[in-house]
Amino acid sequence: MPKPLVIVESPAKARTIAGYLGTGYLVEASMGNIRDLPRSAAEVPESYKGQPWAQLGVDVTKDFEPIYVVPPEKREQVRKLKAAVKDASEVFLATDEDREGESIAWHIAEILQPKVPVRRMVFHEISRKAIQEAIDRPRELDMQLVSAQETRRILDRLYGFEVSPVLWKKVAPKLSAGRVQSVFTRLVVEREQARMRFRSAAWWDVKATFEAGGTDGSFVGTLVSLDGARLATGKDFSESGELTRQGAVLLDEAQARELADPLRDSAFTVRSVEEKPYRLSPHAPFMTSTLQQEAGRKLRFSTRYTMQLAQRLYENGYITYMRTDSTALSETAVAAARAQAGELYGPDFVPDRPRTYAKKVRNAQEAHEAIRPGGDRFRTPDEVAREVSADEARLYELIWKRTVASQMADAVGSSVQVRVGAVAAGRDAEFAASGRTISFPGFLRAYVEGSDDPEADLEDRQSFLPPLVEGQSVRAVDLEADSHQTQPPARFTEASLVKAAEELGVGRPSTYASMIATIMDRGYVWKKGSQLVPTWTAFSVVTLLQRHFPDLVDYAFTARMEDTLDDIAQGEQDSRPWLRRFYHGNGEPGLHELVNERLDEIDAREVNTIPLGSDDLGREIVVRVGKFGPYVQRDEETASIPEDIPPDELTVDRAAEILSAPKGDKILGTDPDSGLTILVRSGRFGPYVQLGDPDELEAKGAKARTASLFKTMSPDEMSIETAMRLLSLPRTVGSHPETGEEIVAANGKFGPYLKMGAETRSLDTEEQIFEVDLGEAVRRLAEPKRRRGQRAPAPPLRELGPDPVSGQPVVVKEGRFGPYVTDGETNASLRTGDEPESITIERAAELLQARRERGPAKKKATRKKTTAKKPAAKRRSPKRKA
Repeated sequence: MPKPLVIVESPAKARTIAGYLGTGYLVEASMGNIRDLPRSAAEVPESYKGQPWAQLGVDVTKDFEPIYVVPPEKREQVRKLKAAVKDASEVFLATDEDREGESIAWHIAEILQPKVPVRRMVFHEISRKAIQEAIDRPRELDMQLVSAQETRRILDRLYGFEVSPVLWKKVAPKLSAGRVQSVFTRLVVEREQARMRFRSAAWWDVKATFEAGGTDGSFVGTLVSLDGARLATGKDFSESGELTRQGAVLLDEAQARELADPLRDSAFTVRSVEEKPYRLSPHAPFMTSTLQQEAGRKLRFSTRYTMQLAQRLYENGYITYMRTDSTALSETAVAAARAQAGELYGPDFVPDRPRTYAKKVRNAQEAHEAIRPGGDRFRTPDEVAREVSADEARLYELIWKRTVASQMADAVGSSVQVRVGAVAAGRDAEFAASGRTISFPGFLRAYVEGSDDPEADLEDRQSFLPPLVEGQSVRAVDLEADSHQTQPPARFTEASLVKAAEELGVGRPSTYASMIATIMDRGYVWKKGSQLVPTWTAFSVVTLLQRHFPDLVDYAFTARMEDTLDDIAQGEQDSRPWLRRFYHGNGEPGLHELVNERLDEIDAREVNTIPLGSDDLGREIVVRVGKFGPYVQRDEETASIPEDIPPDELTVDRAAEILSAPKGDKILGTDPDSGLTILVRSGRFGPYVQLGDPDELEAKGAKARTASLFKTMSPDEMSIETAMRLLSLPRTVGSHPETGEEIVAANGKFGPYLKMGAETRSLDTEEQIFEVDLGEAVRRLAEPKRRRGQRAPAPPLRELGPDPVSGQPVVVKEGRFGPYVTDGETNASLRTGDEPESITIERAAELLQARRERGPAKKKATRKKTTAKKPAAKRRSPKRKA
């Protein structure tokens, strides 16, 4: 009998929903979107090839009609779904209820073309009740949401495909530009530029420990004013280290110490006591961006890893939908949170009326709820921890605490500000001390933002002062001069970058994780601990875009584009006229004309040059981004920049040191046979010896002969004898006693080896190239050939723990191309900033998941030689460029 067919995106979601619906329904997964714009020229349908716009995948001449294709890896799943539709009584499209989910549902319907009724099934959590309600109350496809998502997809394609080639031609190949990713890159670069401009400033004050007679305890005060003038603090300095506040007193070390000595014996008096009550209200429940920020701060999870964990929690019914801009809770959720707060903490911790939270994001999809525990009754973290992975349990606990706390009472307390003063050596000195007490913790008992331990944080949030009254005498038991220095702006972490992007209105919170992953994968950003550090390539890209396409990376312009896309989703604006204005222009050049007009204006050398300053002799030092990476240059001197130096640490002095460091280009002597000079040089792939310097080779018309140093050799210890031995390779070992074939020992791409005709065998060490004799060579060549990788694997460098996706143990190993992490099924190389000794299981899981998402490595197609069937005279000659 035909059954209703329910189509969702993922197998995990399908399994959970199938368990609730039972055998009366067939539940299948689409494995994400089954249709998209072509990713390459090979995917463009034959009927469109030859069109000038075909590479875009969008017909920019006919109202931006997109070309949609089914990617090769999705064709088998489409065939499976089409077969399932033939036997279905009706079709429920149960993709996520957001713009992307609505678009996926539309694509599925367009591809499958069911002959039976098609219904849109939506839910915010995967529970038995929610799924049944969604089945009972389906709706039609929301074409406004589909239009908004398709417009977003077309816009991003036009932006990326028009601007990225500019970067290939003017900066480096394989780079990319994007509507949101380029703005994210600009944010990180500008923060680093601020750090590079920063100059530290120092200031001093005096710290005093006071005791109040007749009371218990002491308290600490800091000198805040002298003779009525306020002392300078860190906020009074500019980024260049200059004092900006007029009238502020700036103390140096000598002045601070001279002031502290006479004050030791002075009579201090309490000059004022100001006590104020304060009240703290709980934060709203999580939406996507705030969950990413808190998981980064508290759990040290990356944005991508946070969303992966949240996706699994959602698909298995533990939390509601995790891509949401809403902070609203349903009546059911409010009741569950209030009930749980009362059970756990008592009725005094629950306010008389439920709390409501207004949306914070323009055009937030209010049909969604905030991210909260699923169901009518929230499962406690202990219950969930028995069923999920450790990291999933930690994230669930964070969501549970935030949700319950959002419906709890305010925290109440009081703050006290005290001023204590004395006169010494003719100077009036005034100290300030503050205290804070919590009389009723309220929601802080359950959750404190930015802390893992609410109980401990309650103590940290309190600073006690003894009872003090105005005019009371106190005694200074200790005074000491205290130094301070201004600090550069903190680099972005993933959490703070998400916060900055949200405040600017750039992009959508649901895309932030993928944007951060993209700028790291593209080589624009690397991680130093939790800090996001831009590469010099990112500097060049941002420089090019800001100078020649300023609107495309302008924060306000990008936010306005986001608002327009929201207007399209609300039906307040038509997408096609807006796309025409953006791409073709309207009185001003559009994107296409802008890119083509300005391409020739862009000076590649200029955008790839970042000035650092001048050395002691007035010679300018710059950073240049070249084909083989960034390097520093001073006049004709150049030197590569080590990858682990952040841009703000590459000062003029550091750059001069790199330029002055020995580069290995030194003369060892002269070859007696050719008369050419033998040098040791530094190359992209390490040190090597060369026969003949460039001038000699050019004069004699000879070709350079080179040989890499062995791994055990040092350029500083290289002798002319050793260099000549290296240059003599490959070495003839002898002739095979049976076949007479010549056997040679050589060093190759994959290490030292023996070769006889087509037969090769590996040697154990590079030194064996010179040591192996004919007998050993014959013996090795007689052994069965081992394929690379069949050698005994080296033991892992570290064991990290189970992978949250595969469940297999993750280890760090040393490979041919450097250290990598593996769970036995997937391998992922460590990136710049990742160290084998300190990498965490969270970071390893992030790298492994990123590798899985990229899919298997593409194999290069091998050309088959074919015999021409046509006579040579009738073959077409290849077109030649003039």
